[in-house]
Amino acid sequence: MLTDQGRFETPNASRYLQQLCKHFAHKVPVDHDETRGTVALGMGPATLQATENTLTAEVTAPDAADLAEARDIIDRHLARFAFREAFEAMDWQSATA
Repeated sequence: MLTDQGRFETPNASRYLQQLCKHFAHKVPVDHDETRGTVALGMGPATLQATENTLTAEVTAPDAADLAEARDIIDRHLARFAFREAFEAMDWQSATA
């Protein structure tokens, strides 16, 4: 499995985490609270974490194409909620050794 980690500096991290999780829960299993969420995306799990000023996401998938799709899913949905901050995409880094 491949893993990437994304980061978005925002004072609204907890709010966005909760909005994303509630939105995804309409289609896939989700477990969340104010600071942590797990979303069962089709290609693999996505784990979200919120601190006071940062929202992070870790996505896992079996191959590079699915990993790119998982990143895109998070970015597209987050863009809907963070439009006031001119959000375009998380700063993604490979966590796979």
